[in-house]
Amino acid sequence: MDRRSFLKTSALGGTAAAATTLAAPAYAQGNRTLTMVTTWGRGLAGVFDAAQRVADNITAMSDGQLTVDIKAAGELVGAFEVFDAVSSGQADMYHGADYYFVGQHPGYAFFTAVPMGMTAQELANWYYQDGGMELHDELGQIFGLKSFLGGNTGAQAGGWFSKEINSPEDFNGLKFRMPGLGGKALGKLGASVQNIPGSEVYQALSSGAIDGTEWIGPWADEKAGFQEITKTYYTAGFHEPGAGLSVATNRDVFESLSPAHQKIIEIASGECHQWNLTQFLANNGAALQRLQAGGVKVMEFPDSVWDAFGAASKEVMDENMGDELFKKIYDSAMKSMKSSSAWQNLSSGVYTAQRDRVLG
Repeated sequence: MDRRSFLKTSALGGTAAAATTLAAPAYAQGNRTLTMVTTWGRGLAGVFDAAQRVADNITAMSDGQLTVDIKAAGELVGAFEVFDAVSSGQADMYHGADYYFVGQHPGYAFFTAVPMGMTAQELANWYYQDGGMELHDELGQIFGLKSFLGGNTGAQAGGWFSKEINSPEDFNGLKFRMPGLGGKALGKLGASVQNIPGSEVYQALSSGAIDGTEWIGPWADEKAGFQEITKTYYTAGFHEPGAGLSVATNRDVFESLSPAHQKIIEIASGECHQWNLTQFLANNGAALQRLQAGGVKVMEFPDSVWDAFGAASKEVMDENMGDELFKKIYDSAMKSMKSSSAWQNLSSGVYTAQRDRVLG
């Protein structure tokens, strides 16, 4: 090969290499700050902690190349405006409970909780092993979001009431705070259902604007101070048996990140899901003892009320089955839940009942 041919070949090779380089995705370079809006008031026990955990995870895992500027509810946008803010690009990401956004699509409820739905373990089984994560992503594509689970409260309490609930009729006319499809089910029983951001619930309950509220569970409820207003507390609820929290990033923003940074957001969120669940569960027992010592009366709904919850929940689900994606998510979640529940009842369910009997 003569020198002219060599130079020509080398030039073509360089051009081809350059073309290959130019064809690769263009990822944002250098350090970057992502603005995270949340559905939580600053400092709300457990839920704001989860948002902070995700932010800290992202910064630590990226060696500071990604930092997250957290905005509590009302600091940039309102609690229930975070979805639109991230979808439109006003903010980069949100941390919240996706069932607040059933107005955008009812399928979002499954990624927090649906009435008579999955426990925290069942939700995790479905999400990470049985297609739930992929359905979350399919739903997010409609709105320009990339979403992951990013926290879990565990089973939520039935709530705080101004009076005892002895029959389904006692809900008629009751002004009660409950978001999501659980709230719609409670409305079927005649309740006047309110959807109020967490940071505003104490004031609404203390002023009499509402007659009762669900929030999370003993630890977070004690921190919120509801025991100062009423002493009637139902510890098991039908509406959120294992409430997941979510991290959603604007899809254009997410796709502008390197694959490594994308994976960091995913893993940072997943780690928080487990950490947050243990945070709630580790604190609830002691908090419940303190509440009872302070005069709180721990109650259980009678079977007639549970039956009414079940019937109302089915009615709400049936109303949404005309939406193809909702039905797809519902069928997937219920199939996974039944499979998980069948084994758990025969294994850990029997074990814990026998353990507690034997050990007293």
